[in-house]
Amino acid sequence: MRHGKKVNHLGRQAGHRKAMLANMACSLIEHKRINTTVAKAKALKQFVEPLVTKSKTDDTHNRRVVFSYLRNKYAVTELFREVAPKVGDRPGGYTRIIKLGNRLGDNAEMAMIELVDFNEIYNAGKNEVKKASTRRGRKKAEPKAEATPATETSTEANETNE
Repeated sequence: MRHGKKVNHLGRQAGHRKAMLANMACSLIEHKRINTTVAKAKALKQFVEPLVTKSKTDDTHNRRVVFSYLRNKYAVTELFREVAPKVGDRPGGYTRIIKLGNRLGDNAEMAMIELVDFNEIYNAGKNEVKKASTRRGRKKAEPKAEATPATETSTEANETNE
């Protein structure tokens, strides 16, 4: 039984799987989006998101740790120079998986995995920063007392303009 075993082996031995995920992560960092199967996209998401988190703090140790996973100095440079500053304020969730349908040859489920902040179509209308809210309620000041003088002054201003 495989109780509690969360790693998808993808039908490969460990060395092949690590090399494949490293190559896919390098391609994702370079091209910002790639098409692959859904299972590989989910495995890649688990592989690449901790690396993006490490790239937020640019120091020698984190560069070496990321290089030990990716084994491609150009991908590491791209990750620390272009990707990390763009996702610096995001607390996680750096990738997005969009299902595309089934592949024609073998009917495998296909998906596109992309870096979230590099998609201009989805991020076009989201320029304003959302204010952080807490889950607990706050005592609100009496809005009725404050709203009355504001509406009176606005109506008086409109009457004087006419």
